[in-house]
Amino acid sequence: MGVMAVLMLPLLLLAISGLLFIYQEVSRLWSTSAVQNKVVVITDAISGLGKECARVFHTAGARLVLCAKNWERLESLYDALISVADPSKTFTPKLVLLDFSDISCVQDVAKEVLDCYGCVDILINNASVKVKAPAHKISLELDKKIMDANYFGPITLTKALLPNMISRRTGQIVLVNNVQGKFGIPFRTAYAASKHAVLGFFDCLRAEVEEYDVVVSTVSPTFIRSYHTYPGQGNWEASIWKFFFRKLTYGVHPVDVAEEVMRTVRRKKQEVFMANPMPKAAVYIRTFFPEFFFAVVACGVKEKLSVPEES
Repeated sequence: MGVMAVLMLPLLLLAISGLLFIYQEVSRLWSTSAVQNKVVVITDAISGLGKECARVFHTAGARLVLCAKNWERLESLYDALISVADPSKTFTPKLVLLDFSDISCVQDVAKEVLDCYGCVDILINNASVKVKAPAHKISLELDKKIMDANYFGPITLTKALLPNMISRRTGQIVLVNNVQGKFGIPFRTAYAASKHAVLGFFDCLRAEVEEYDVVVSTVSPTFIRSYHTYPGQGNWEASIWKFFFRKLTYGVHPVDVAEEVMRTVRRKKQEVFMANPMPKAAVYIRTFFPEFFFAVVACGVKEKLSVPEES
């Protein structure tokens, strides 16, 4: 019996490996078929996450419309995409200049986006601006700029493209948001406010457009870290606050978020929360034990914890 068990173990492992491979291939093919020939608009396509989303959807055969405020960097992304893709299986991306700091131009940009292919199947709202400072040191002008980039910009573009989806009774809008749309932490007042506002808008919109078969999805990771940024060493677990903040600010890699966006589109998921257990627990603690949550957050301010800036 022991000899048989030893002989069966490699076969069992081989079978499991085979099943995992089949599952991955089926998932890949399913992802490709879900977006193949679809018109996908990506805002802030030149950011780390924007580039990864462009790569994932371009490889899957989507007809991309890439939006950003820097034309040279858009062209660099364009060159990078077409240099590695199979031209027989992919479409040449379209490039559109879009700067959410000028809300008045968004309507014209939306028209230009629609002129590319005549419709939009999937809109990925990825643009975001971050700021870290005490509330009393942030000018009202900067508050407005943050709201333009993180709230008014995405909703203005969405409103401009939404009638096309409603008239065709198909489409999906994806908002890449942040954990701070669920709760705020110190020195992120303007940023957290904009993320709460935009999440509230798209939560309401989801119910409004369901009857038209338009799907609204939100993907909320913790901070999206740069390609080469890793947690520093040190005695961070000296307090509850430091432990909490360390777990919160590690962030997720752009590749992981882009792949999750693809899964969200493929499965038409309504809400995704990408975080390790600590931020997930914080959401529930904020809801059911608010006084404890506020005490932990206030502790961080009292300790004057030095927090690295996001780019």
